[in-house]
Amino acid sequence: MSLSKEDAARAYWRENLRFMMILLVIWFSVSFGAGILFVDLLNNIQFFGFPLGFWFAQQGAIYAFVVLIFVYVWKMNKLDRKYDLHEE
Repeated sequence: MSLSKEDAARAYWRENLRFMMILLVIWFSVSFGAGILFVDLLNNIQFFGFPLGFWFAQQGAIYAFVVLIFVYVWKMNKLDRKYDLHEE
């Protein structure tokens, strides 16, 4: 069963927004949760000589964001191929 062009566009954006929301929740959890909410608990753990909560607040959220960018690009390339929107 083939989707119409409009149905395919809606399905594409639905999957894109769903995945983007998942990534934003992960980033929020890392930056706000690990860097602010659970900082006292995480500071009991040492990471490269620094308290883990401090590390997440200063660098961990940035690293997580960069990794999430690469994951988003990878997943969007797969999604583009799925809906035949990829560029050769």
